[in-house]
Parts: sequence; C-alpha cells; structure tokens
Amino acid sequence: MDEALTKKLRILADAAKYDASCASSGAKRRSNDASPADKAGLGSTTGMGICHAYTPDGRCVSLLKILLTNYCLFDCAYCINRRSSNVKRARFRTEEVVQLTVEFYKRNYIEGLFLSSGIVRTPNDTMEQLILVAKTLRQQHGFRGYIHLKTIPEADPWLIEQAGLWADRLSINIELPTAQGLARLAPEKNETTIATAMGQMHERIVQARDERRHFSPAGQSTQMIVGADDSTDAHVLKTSDSLYRNYALKRVYYSAFSPIPEASAHLPLKPPPLQRENRLYQADWLLRSYGFSVEEIAAGGENGMLPLDIDPKLAWALKNRDRFPVDINTADREMLLRVPGLGSRAVDKILSARRHVALRMEDLARLTTGLKRARAFLVAADHTPAGLIDRLDLREQLVEPAAQLSLF
Repeated sequence: MDEALTKKLRILADAAKYDASCASSGAKRRSNDASPADKAGLGSTTGMGICHAYTPDGRCVSLLKILLTNYCLFDCAYCINRRSSNVKRARFRTEEVVQLTVEFYKRNYIEGLFLSSGIVRTPNDTMEQLILVAKTLRQQHGFRGYIHLKTIPEADPWLIEQAGLWADRLSINIELPTAQGLARLAPEKNETTIATAMGQMHERIVQARDERRHFSPAGQSTQMIVGADDSTDAHVLKTSDSLYRNYALKRVYYSAFSPIPEASAHLPLKPPPLQRENRLYQADWLLRSYGFSVEEIAAGGENGMLPLDIDPKLAWALKNRDRFPVDINTADREMLLRVPGLGSRAVDKILSARRHVALRMEDLARLTTGLKRARAFLVAADHTPAGLIDRLDLREQLVEPAAQLSLF
C-alpha cells in the first residue's frame, strides 16, 4: 500500500470510530444462483480500520470500518468531523475503497465493509459515491461479504432504494433522543426528514421480503448519541421503543458522547459514565427480547435515569419484590424471564428440563451461571428463599463488581 493511501486510511478509519452502529447480525451469505461469479466470489458473512462485530450466534466477524471522507457540509455541534472542526481531512476515491476492501479480504483481515461518509457537495452526490463502492464490489469483484452502508436521509429516496440492492444492511442515524436536542445541536438536520427516510426504507425492506427479492436483507439500524444533551435514559428508551415499533429496526446503537476540541458551549464538558451506555444496552435487550415496557424499566431508577450499580432487570425486581419468589417448576416463561440472573437461553432450558423432573438448585446451577443473583427470587424443589427477598441489604449483596459488565 502506498504512503498516500496509508495516510488516508489512518485519518478516515480514526474518523469512523465514533460510529457505533457496526454489526453484521442478521446477514446471510449472498446468493446469485444465475451468476457464475457467485461460486468464485469473494467474502462470506457466514462464518488499521478493522473493527469486530458479533452475529446473534456469538461469532465474531471483522469489518473494514471507514469513512469515504471526513469533509462535511454540516456543522453538528457534537461531531468531530463537523464543518467548523479543525481536524485533518482526507477523501478516498471510490476505487481506493474497493481496492482496500478486496486486498484486506484476500489477506484474511476482514469479512466485510462498513462504509459511512461526511456529506460533500450534496447529499445526493455523496450517496451516489457510497452506492458506487458497493455496486463495484458486487458486480466487478464478485464480493459476497457483508456490506453495511450508512445512508443519508436528505438524499433522494430513489438513491436509498438503490443502496439496498447492493448492501446487506442500511442505517440512518437518528443522532439524538429528542427533536429539541437535534434542533439545538444539529439545526441543519431535521427529525421529520430522518423519520421519513426510515419509514421509506422499512416499506422497501418489507416489500422486498414479501416478493422474495434482495433489498437490505439484514434490515436497518440506527445510532443515538447519549449524554450530549439533557435527555434522560427514559427519553432515550422511549425513542428506541418507538423506532422498533414503527420501523422494525434490527438494532438501536448507543454511543456515549465524547468531548471534542473547540466544542460548542451547548455541549457538556465531561462525557457520561461509560456504565450508562452499558445499562442502556441492557435495557434495550429487555425491550426487544424480554417483554419489558419502557415504563417498567424506567421505574427501576430515579428521575428517569437507570441505576449504574445494578443492571435494569435487577433494579426492576427489587422495586417489585411483591411478585417474588417464583416457583421454577410452575412459573410461566414470561415471569421466569423477569428473574434476575436468568437469561432467555437458561429459561428455555429450564422449561424443557422441568417436563421430566422437579428441578432442584443443583439442577439450576448446571443450567445458568446467574444462580447467585437468582437465588433470592426463586423457589425450587429443595429451596425456599426464607425471607431473602425482604432483606434490606439484598441490593448490596447483589451489586456487580465495578469491572463486570455482564448481561442479566
């Protein structure tokens, strides 16, 4: 790789690190049955700028994560690449991104590409360049690896539709939890424009799925910056819940605000605790997979903020002690999912095992690693918590070590 390209890669890979919405979950290996190039194509999603993402079954995949350029017409206060920012600038040519992707794949460095960009000239021009990269990889190089394109809501809807023909996943950043925050910190962006683009993308994805044709098969996702404005965790989760319900997003990603040089006076001087980001991800999981409502999750904290010392499921359980303990041998799945320490896989194993035998605590120890947290909330064939649930110091007994960021 020549020195000029290496310099660009260093700048534009570093500029892309603030985008959290980088994952290949839900993507399947592309198949073009009519194309001979498919059988000899590059890349697979089954199985400097390189990031690691995880699929739902726990596999780790490596992606080249870069910006096409960090020049930008917009001046969003929270963005390091904003128009008024004094940072080193660079711009890839589309053929350079294609070259990097193919060469990195052949060296077994990556399995896919995550490509975003600042907006230059016009939104349409930038969107066309992003599409050209993906189209060239697919058509000229037979690339079958995962491609995630960041789309620009201000671009023509036809261009976004074209992007879905070549990408496995598309995403549009919602940016901030509230319209008020967006108007104050990114006045050149518009909540209605973003929502409209998300809605159009959702319609295309559903239509393509019904017609069994290719269009962004891994769906769409978004990113939300946390801590740049005064939005509470409840505000954040209400926005996420609305996005999941209205647009069937695969994921909402949370990115803790990081102070930037020469920052606007509207921005906080310090970043939020990183633990806040982690608790939001845990709460998001409760929304998507455990049947919790935003109101239930928010009620576990104070003033709309999630507690930092305990996970949101445990916080809810401690606020609802009257619903515990539950009998591991008779409780329904929905209630078992609300027991601290029991994840969905453990609950499914419990439901399967108890059809054959009355479960004891030693059985639970084999089915879950979260028995310490679950013990006070459960009844088993050989165990009754005997007042544990009413202990005043129960919270202190179950607080996670500071370095532990485990899920439920």
